[in-house]
Amino acid sequence: MAHSDFVTDAHTAVYSEKKTMDDEHGKPRHFPVDDELRSAETTKEITLNAKNATEKEHNMTLMQGIRLYPKAIAWSMLISTCIAMEGYDVCLINNVSSNTQSYKGRYRSLTCLLIPARWQAGLSNGANVGEMIGLMLNGWVSERFGYRYTVIGCLFCIVGFTAIFFTAQNVQTLLVAEILCGIPWGVFQTLTITYASEVCPVALRGYLTTYVNACWGLGQLIGIGVIRSMVGRTDEWAYRIPYSLQWMWPPFLIVGIFFAPESPWWLVRKNRLAEAQASLLRLTTPNPTSPFSAPETIAMMQHTTALETHLTHGTSYLDCFRGVDRRRTEIVCMCWAIQNLSGNAFSNYSTYFLEQAGVSTSNSYNFAMGQYAINIVGVVGAWSLMACGVGRRTLYLYGLCGLCSILVIMGFLGLVPATHKAEAGLATGSLMIVWALLYQLTVGTVCYSLVAELSTRRLQIKTVVLGRNLYIIVGIITSVLTPYMLNPTAWNWGNYTGFFWAGLCLGSLGYTYFRVPEPRGRTFAELDVLFERRVSARKFAGTEVDVFDGSVDAGVVGKLGEESAGEKGWESRGH
Repeated sequence: MAHSDFVTDAHTAVYSEKKTMDDEHGKPRHFPVDDELRSAETTKEITLNAKNATEKEHNMTLMQGIRLYPKAIAWSMLISTCIAMEGYDVCLINNVSSNTQSYKGRYRSLTCLLIPARWQAGLSNGANVGEMIGLMLNGWVSERFGYRYTVIGCLFCIVGFTAIFFTAQNVQTLLVAEILCGIPWGVFQTLTITYASEVCPVALRGYLTTYVNACWGLGQLIGIGVIRSMVGRTDEWAYRIPYSLQWMWPPFLIVGIFFAPESPWWLVRKNRLAEAQASLLRLTTPNPTSPFSAPETIAMMQHTTALETHLTHGTSYLDCFRGVDRRRTEIVCMCWAIQNLSGNAFSNYSTYFLEQAGVSTSNSYNFAMGQYAINIVGVVGAWSLMACGVGRRTLYLYGLCGLCSILVIMGFLGLVPATHKAEAGLATGSLMIVWALLYQLTVGTVCYSLVAELSTRRLQIKTVVLGRNLYIIVGIITSVLTPYMLNPTAWNWGNYTGFFWAGLCLGSLGYTYFRVPEPRGRTFAELDVLFERRVSARKFAGTEVDVFDGSVDAGVVGKLGEESAGEKGWESRGH
């Protein structure tokens, strides 16, 4: 039997034999010895094919991956565009409310636009509450119904909830719209990363997962550009037009994602192997000279799933905190949190310091557009560094070193005499833009790759959800504290705020050094074994591991046998 047809042929043979081995009463006879032999042969073949696929993934270069998986790249980029839509929406909501406060004279007749400061804070936190609800729901819904249908359902929700924004006549309605829109936004924040990590090989994983960060920048750039074009308007369409443009995203995304292939990893976890192989073939463009084999790759997914079933306790949120998965959940959560702990909230006040230096308020949107463009430039720069062989852990470490140094310099600028405050403000604002570029080049971008790779496949969605929830919680706290630090009528720290964030950034650097491992070039199964063996984060990159040796495979063989038996039952039911 050819290895390329082992799944289908094995199932056909088993099914045919069951049909022909009935006794005279029409009842099937049982041959336990033959079944055990057949199961052992199938398990051995799956393991052999999985080993071959693993070796091929290790030997695959970046260009080979691009040539073999061009359709996977396109589908992943399409689904990641949901983040561009969310970036546009979030940027729109935040800036429309601040814009109306800045131009009260223009909008005095539109009382619904005069949003008090307390309600502005409430609107932002309302979206965060909705996102946290959506994140937790995503952990169950996407694993139950699949990635495609979950995203499509959320896009339909966005269409309906946008109507609430468009027709809002008071701030209470805006708050309801924020909370409701936050639910699908929370789903997009994690599902796009998970899908990207599961449709591509090891060689492409770092690039497709970090592309999500570029989509954030793209959406925010479009959003701030739309708002900038509305500054001259004094009628109600100054806010209705930006809101209505939210409808431009879902129709194209719904149609495109409907035709997208489902994640083969998700299908393997559901024991739908024939569909998984069909999905994998839709993600690839194999050629006669390519060593790629779809059945071997599916076998690798089977083997990894069986390995994780053997190593992990279950698939609930509680299981994320049990056994070896506790460490993985902690690292994923902290990788997300470090994005805010490293001073991100402080860097958002570059316009504040530039205005102190005499930069006109009318140019604030131009600076904001520049910062969002930096987001995209930083992602491309991170790709270049990863292509040169720089690891995720290395980028995180050196990125935090640079960020901490810049924050310290900002703090010392607070010692500048009052007669040179304008120059100090200009220097601080400029340094914040440099800080933003370094942040997007390292921590801001690489985080998406780390959180996608460091969790198990069975618990990935739930682990990433927990991490993103911590990110939101830390973000709420920092967004509340930072204005108090800078406000002259509150704590009035001014530039000394840089020392506070430098301290947190230094703590984040220490955590990264001791706890965050290097996943570059590792298959999911290899990462599972490294975590199971409790290898130190500093030794991850140099530790040799064979997921097919006797000590590892001993517990996996039984799980593969159970999967084979379950699959035969699934086939015999006529599916």
